[in-house]
Amino acid sequence: MPFWFYNVQYVSLYSNALTHYPQALKKNIPFTLIILRLVLGLLLLLFYWLKVGHFKWYAISFLVIGLLSDIFDGIIARRLAVSTTLLRRWDSSVDLLFFACVSLVSYLSCPQFFQDNATLILILVGSEILTYIISFAKFKKEIATHSIGAKIWTLFLFALLVELLLHCQSTILFQLTVWLGLLTRLEIIAIILTLKNWSNDIPSIYHAIQLRKGKAILKNKLFNS
Repeated sequence: MPFWFYNVQYVSLYSNALTHYPQALKKNIPFTLIILRLVLGLLLLLFYWLKVGHFKWYAISFLVIGLLSDIFDGIIARRLAVSTTLLRRWDSSVDLLFFACVSLVSYLSCPQFFQDNATLILILVGSEILTYIISFAKFKKEIATHSIGAKIWTLFLFALLVELLLHCQSTILFQLTVWLGLLTRLEIIAIILTLKNWSNDIPSIYHAIQLRKGKAILKNKLFNS
């Protein structure tokens, strides 16, 4: 074969690689955003331990970036048609770890607030743990319901953590976050108990009942895969 033939083949292969490479990178964006949240949570703990200056502003910045990544990873995954069950499970687990890191830093920064409200906080944390216990007991998997109620509660939790990081105190927002958290945990438990088989992205208990009846459910493309 003449040299030019191999050269044309090489150019063709290189062109195909360039065409598909950006698409492959795009498909990794949702998982990258999930890992970003995990890194930010661990980095926040490191910053606190190192007593980095202006720490609370780093904490709030990381919290904002973490929330935005949580919102957009699912949206981007659905737009790119890569919203797999495994990705959603990672998303749910990393969410828990990220907010646990921020909550731990809030506790270390504002111990008196947590001591004064220990009972309600322990009840809320206990309800979260209970959802995982029930899910593992029934399905041998962690929860990944991503219900609409839980998404709304995340916004309240975000606002509460920002308030604590800034002022180390909260009244009305704290009460709203706790009671909404308990209600959404109860709904998640009801969803788990209603489902016959483990499933991710269940918008509400109503949708879980529909699935149990063998009916298809409609999901919002913006909020659920």
